[in-house]
Amino acid sequence: MKFKILATAGVVAVAAAALTGCAPTADSGSSAGASCTNKIVNTEATQVSVWAWYPAFEEVVDLFNNTHDDVQICWTNAGQGNDEYTKFSTAIEAGSGAPDVIMLESEVLSSFTIRNALVDLAEFGAADVKGDYTEGAWSDVTSGDAVYAIPVDSGPMGMLYRKDIFDTYGIATPTTWDEFAAAAQQLKDAGSDGVLVNFPTNGRAFNQALFAQAGSVPFVYDSAKPTDIGIDVNDDGSKKVLSYWQELVDAGLVTTDDAFTADYNTSLVDGTYAVYLAAAWGPGYLQGLSDADSSAEWRVAPLPQWDAAAPVQVNWGGSTFAVTAQAKDKAAAAVVATDIFGSDEAWKIGIEKAALFPTYKSILESDYFAELEYPFFGGQQINKDVFLEAAAGYGGFTFSPFQNYAFDQLTEQQFAMVQGEKDASQALDDLQDSLVKYAGEQGFTVK
Repeated sequence: MKFKILATAGVVAVAAAALTGCAPTADSGSSAGASCTNKIVNTEATQVSVWAWYPAFEEVVDLFNNTHDDVQICWTNAGQGNDEYTKFSTAIEAGSGAPDVIMLESEVLSSFTIRNALVDLAEFGAADVKGDYTEGAWSDVTSGDAVYAIPVDSGPMGMLYRKDIFDTYGIATPTTWDEFAAAAQQLKDAGSDGVLVNFPTNGRAFNQALFAQAGSVPFVYDSAKPTDIGIDVNDDGSKKVLSYWQELVDAGLVTTDDAFTADYNTSLVDGTYAVYLAAAWGPGYLQGLSDADSSAEWRVAPLPQWDAAAPVQVNWGGSTFAVTAQAKDKAAAAVVATDIFGSDEAWKIGIEKAALFPTYKSILESDYFAELEYPFFGGQQINKDVFLEAAAGYGGFTFSPFQNYAFDQLTEQQFAMVQGEKDASQALDDLQDSLVKYAGEQGFTVK
């Protein structure tokens, strides 16, 4: 069976610190044939080409190259998210030009494994490091016994809120979605010019995470049976969540601006939104906005729950390192994918200079990480207070092998809902029909 899927690539925003820029210095001799951004310390060693866009990544690569005699990394920033995925897809179609190791968000792994573009790292001992990572992060990179990437960072979710706005209007920090809706009404009734929060129809993985918190399991997919897929995007949990937001939208209690636009970023920092529902990389994103209001008082609290007595933790985003099928020396590439963020020293760079949230338990469970104080949040220990518990409660999620299309369809349906063209239930029923039809057209058997 030949699949028509070519370039699926779901994108969520990751920590939005500025991408690093370094002058090329040497030829890599690697699969991608790219020049190296970083210095090769031992030119006699095997070189492994890497595409990645992490902020401050050059320091992590330098650390690896200075501590490994037999393997050296030749790093290139090939673009962020879809930009990189498009280049990777072109290389897959051409049969050459891919790097040996590539940074991929966990939600797009299935989109590339179905194209036989990634190596099963279990053949190179990756399963031996399973215990080094959180259960949810490891689940996101595996399918059955296969290990298609090494997890790096993740995005357990919490609620960033403006303490100064809450104090001004006497709003208590909501712990449930019922309390959250009441807070939105209280803010409006008090005459605030802003709203409690924004509900972006293009939220993609953000919206999917909110559905998952209510029990939604939209896809059942196992790479061992690549032609079979289960699709259930109009389940009761998703309808409950989307109906909740529709009521807030219809009541004028929230805005529906597209996320990660210039206007959205301005509203995040000028007080238009009193709350930013965010992943653990959100604090870095928020703080990195160039026009952040220095007088704003931000704090972090757990994500509101449907049932406070039975909290459900969800994840938004997260990235991995995978070895491509075009890697010339797959064993050496596996060493890079496994080791590059496999030390506390590397992780301190990622945390302090790139706002990454680790999946590596050695650093995740350390006193150092738990007790980090964040001046932007009034010195609050946001990891200990919120994100560590959220990360510990996340059990993993299954995305579809055509996730980019699924996200586009979700955006289209949610936009129609906020425009008043259909209600939440109809929007999700239409989403289900469109995805089942698409899967059949692509050669899948929908279970």
